[in-house]
Amino acid sequence: MEKRPGTALVIVGHGSTTNPDSSEPTHRMADALRKREIFDQVLCSFWKEEPSMREILHSVTSPDVYVVPNFISEGYFTQTVIPRELELDGPITRCQGKTIRYCDPVGNHPSMTSVLLKRARETAPIVPTMQTSLLIVGHGTNLNDNSATAVKTQVSLLSKLGLYAEVLPAYMEEAPLVSDWASMTAQKNVVVIPFFVSDGLHSYQDIPVLLGIRAEVGPAASKAAVFQSNPHALHGKNLYYGSAIGTDPSMAQVILDQTIAFDRLHSHGTTATTQ
Repeated sequence: MEKRPGTALVIVGHGSTTNPDSSEPTHRMADALRKREIFDQVLCSFWKEEPSMREILHSVTSPDVYVVPNFISEGYFTQTVIPRELELDGPITRCQGKTIRYCDPVGNHPSMTSVLLKRARETAPIVPTMQTSLLIVGHGTNLNDNSATAVKTQVSLLSKLGLYAEVLPAYMEEAPLVSDWASMTAQKNVVVIPFFVSDGLHSYQDIPVLLGIRAEVGPAASKAAVFQSNPHALHGKNLYYGSAIGTDPSMAQVILDQTIAFDRLHSHGTTATTQ
């Protein structure tokens, strides 16, 4: 990708006041993108950590700014919180001498399909895929349909590739529930990939309990063992559990892909708000 002089990239994550793993992937992707020297600046900002979204634009010296939400799906944070905190009024906002281009969240980009496929193969590298059920796990919620949309989209795309015997969605808080994984899968081999940005409490504590890998929630220090002890022999099946998709190094390219997609969509200039 060509260099973009006079341009900055801001990657926005959720962050956490209790879990340092939450922001780690965002910082790692920013480091990787700085090394590529495409943008004059690559900065991170968070809802629950510093630097905050309300302060981050003061650190930007470039006149053009791309903002990419490091979130899996559209929802409350991408549609309400981030625009409010950054004072955005649309996809393009001109504010304080800067042009801010607000991109879609990473989980919406079609290239996520290849990242998911890569993670699935790494999780169970020697298992015949046509004898394997692949489960993509999201949070899910009855309060916001968008929470499950990204998972359903990727399941559809992966199914069309025909590389696995079956590709199924599963959720923590809505049907089909990840706790029912054994009864919903037809194959002896089952690969489970969490469709989350980071290896937070859901991926290394909650989901292992729902899968039956653990009897109770374990401490954060044991998270590595959860992903390195495959396969798990449960319910007459071989269960392979992978780490959250957002930790994959190729997510840096997905972030770039969203800036490219933004330029393609708005190449003829959309309405911008001047403040």
